[in-house]
Amino acid sequence: MSDSDLIKLYSGQILALAADIPHLGRLPDPATRVRKRSPLCGSMVTVDLVMADGRVAAFAQDVKACALGQAAAAVLGRAVIGCTAQELADARDSLRAMLRANGPVPAAPFDGFVVLTPARDYKNRHASILLAVEAAAEAAAEAEALPQT
Repeated sequence: MSDSDLIKLYSGQILALAADIPHLGRLPDPATRVRKRSPLCGSMVTVDLVMADGRVAAFAQDVKACALGQAAAAVLGRAVIGCTAQELADARDSLRAMLRANGPVPAAPFDGFVVLTPARDYKNRHASILLAVEAAAEAAAEAEALPQT
């Protein structure tokens, strides 16, 4: 990767997002906890989640990833509260298609993923970028499947 490629990939917007990830940490009593790890780079994201009335009511994430994975977690963190499990699954699928098949940027409230479009050309970065939204979608689906109390 050349210096100009690195500059293009690690834009100021991506670095700013990586430095300001919402909902960092852990929930004291999550309904579900999902950990995802990229075997290629070792990035890891753990998501704690609580659903209420079919929507994300509480969310926390522990992010140990490169700047691209952190930026993706920041975009997710800004949009996740109030989402349904289906909206998170759609965001995951749209982000995957954006990266791997030159698909469109995910719809609002996940349109912040637009900053990651330069990463399309770097397939070795896709797994790290997808970790947070994959973990959130899986956690929401698991929480939806829990018996209602």
